[in-house]
Amino acid sequence: MKNILRPALVLFCALTLLTGVAYPLLVTGLAQALFPAQAGGSLVLHDGKSIGSSLIGQNFSNPKNFWGRPSATSPMAYNATSSSGSNLGPLNPALTDAVKGRVEALRAVDPGNTAAVPVDLVTASASGLDPHISPAAARYQVARVAKARGLPIEKVQGLVEQQVEGPLWGFLGESQINVLRLNLALEALR
Repeated sequence: MKNILRPALVLFCALTLLTGVAYPLLVTGLAQALFPAQAGGSLVLHDGKSIGSSLIGQNFSNPKNFWGRPSATSPMAYNATSSSGSNLGPLNPALTDAVKGRVEALRAVDPGNTAAVPVDLVTASASGLDPHISPAAARYQVARVAKARGLPIEKVQGLVEQQVEGPLWGFLGESQINVLRLNLALEALR
């Protein structure tokens, strides 16, 4: 029994040190050296303070700001420790009611806007934390934001166009806009 137990214990300890200590330290060190911003959580700094991550959406509800996608996380919106979708199917009346409520909220804050509401402004992403909206969703909000801030529509529209991120490597995915970065750029216009 001793002949079997000793090699097994030595192998267990060696693999624990290799895969549980050495490998994670190596990968963490390489990540910090090669991709420091990403390894640190892709934090967005403003005046030297961290105000969020470019990877996690935030709840913007002031008419002076651009709004992101709704969050389906619980117990509170944009809860990064509880990433989840709503799991409501397309025929579920609760999803229909939620979308109608979101459309009504958008119409109430901008009653003069009769354009079709972009779908990403009224539906949550699969994670419930998406920090991006489509350029169409940002353009939909331009008049409201410009009016609330007392800025010319053309200036706000130009800012939106500057913030458009193209598809990954030019062909993967769609163009998008990071809402936090757009709102920070909007604050910088003052």
